[in-house]
Amino acid sequence: MTASLTLDQAQRLLAAALARSRERGFKPMAVAVLDGAGHLKAFAGEDGASMFRFDVARAKAWGAVGMGVASRALAERARDNPNFFVSLSATAQGRFLPQTGAVVIKDASGTVIGAVGASGGTGDEDELICIAGVEAVGLQWG
Repeated sequence: MTASLTLDQAQRLLAAALARSRERGFKPMAVAVLDGAGHLKAFAGEDGASMFRFDVARAKAWGAVGMGVASRALAERARDNPNFFVSLSATAQGRFLPQTGAVVIKDASGTVIGAVGASGGTGDEDELICIAGVEAVGLQWG
């Protein structure tokens, strides 16, 4: 049986990511946690986060889980092949965003079981809180 991301893990991951954001004094964040099939497992947007934050956080995570790598790697790939990534985003009806701020979530064996994306800060800040959330629940990221 394939391991899956539980609701409990997703909610604890989300809470830990937002806690790290507050510790660092980042702007209001939104965090989306997706399962391995790209379905929303948990989401929260802090008070004051703009209306775009959900869509951006989810699209970063959706691209990461779909391609099996962190959105930072997707952003780097997009620089070298922009036409493909524009086409991919259009094909995905805008749900794919190759921008830094999401990581895949892996189980102990290294299998991708989901992704987490954030929006509200810089790409580096978004990525940092995603990593903090994954590590807080004892999972791996990539």
